[in-house]
Amino acid sequence: MNGSRLAPWTACALVTALLSAGAAAEAERYVRFQLGAAMSYGRVYGEQVQPLSAAPWQGGVPAGGALALTEVTLLAPVEPSKVIAVGFNYVSHRGDREPDPYPGLFAKFPTSLAGPSADVIYPEDATELHYEGEMVVVIGTLTRRVPVERAAEHVFGVTIGNDVSERGWQAADLQWLRAKGHDGFGPVGPMVVRGLDYGNLLLETSVNGELRQSQRTSDLIFSVPELVSYVSRYVTLLPGDVIFTGTPGTTSALKPGDVVEVGLEGVGVIRNRIVGPRGDD
Repeated sequence: MNGSRLAPWTACALVTALLSAGAAAEAERYVRFQLGAAMSYGRVYGEQVQPLSAAPWQGGVPAGGALALTEVTLLAPVEPSKVIAVGFNYVSHRGDREPDPYPGLFAKFPTSLAGPSADVIYPEDATELHYEGEMVVVIGTLTRRVPVERAAEHVFGVTIGNDVSERGWQAADLQWLRAKGHDGFGPVGPMVVRGLDYGNLLLETSVNGELRQSQRTSDLIFSVPELVSYVSRYVTLLPGDVIFTGTPGTTSALKPGDVVEVGLEGVGVIRNRIVGPRGDD
């Protein structure tokens, strides 16, 4: 399938995605990108990206001249020390499961994250790979035991994630280490956006152009401030750490060759092809 491999994000595709998502004019947009052998964070202005000296949540300042987005390849926009995820956080995804009094947490690994157009490998011994489109919260400051009413102060912004999950492993294993933490099982991007009302954004997932999930983040059982506060009781969150907030509705099995798109209002779209263990369909 080398000839049909997904192309990196282009300025045209990125800007179109943002405009169609109704991005707020005052929102700030940040990416992480590669140009040649060099990787950098940057702030997006229209169809250009201004390189930064460090991640924006680490005080990065402009460094060097602006680049056209068509010149660069977008990478996962975060390099977290930890990846926390929440299960069953939409009523539409719970099925017959009884309500929980607190968020159900699990962990992925930083190595599970992948870029907004990266291929997702279908492992050779996997049997049932599913998509899970989600809004992902990016932490902006050190966060430890913060009350709900102060939690929003610790949120830098939001991005998009696909919590790829192997259902057979999920059911069979003691914990979800393989099922959720496998390398590449967490495409994220295409950017981190701050200044959005992340409590009311449209989240949608499509497979091969067919809509499979559609719900607003206002339907989260546990809101972003509640999640950040709860996680921080037990785990110290560092700038750049992320929380996958949960997936809505039902999911279904994927096969090599499928293309999964997850879109979040104001942020854009990630688009990832499922490929076989040898990189083919």
